Amino acid sequence: QIFDRLARGIKAIEDSIKATANKEFMFNDHHGYIHSCPTNLGTGMRASVHVKLPKLSADQEKFKQICSDLKLQTRGVHGEHSESKGGIYDVSNKHRIGHTEVELVQTMIDGVSKLIEMEEAL
Repeated sequence: QIFDRLARGIKAIEDSIKATANKEFMFNDHHGYIHSCPTNLGTGMRASVHVKLPKLSADQEKFKQICSDLKLQTRGVHGEHSESKGGIYDVSNKHRIGHTEVELVQTMIDGVSKLIEMEEAL
């Protein structure tokens, strides 16, 4: 339901750009949608949730490695390059290219579920 809403919103924006400026989002069959940031090639989809992990994140080096192993990345609650507050992190899928939207969202869901399980075990 959420993905459908996102897809409809993107389509509405693209339709509006096409109607008013006769332009389209750049797309390449191999790389997907072309963005100004090369790390967002492909779907460019970044699925994220805010999750509180104060115990698991106490050892930052270990926490970052766990997230990397789960194909996740973390940010502070105020976006890229911000710090966590109270052990709350914005956790998202690490990859953007070479995977479908479903795979990217599922990676985030599975990884965050594992992080919560690990937090609760501490």
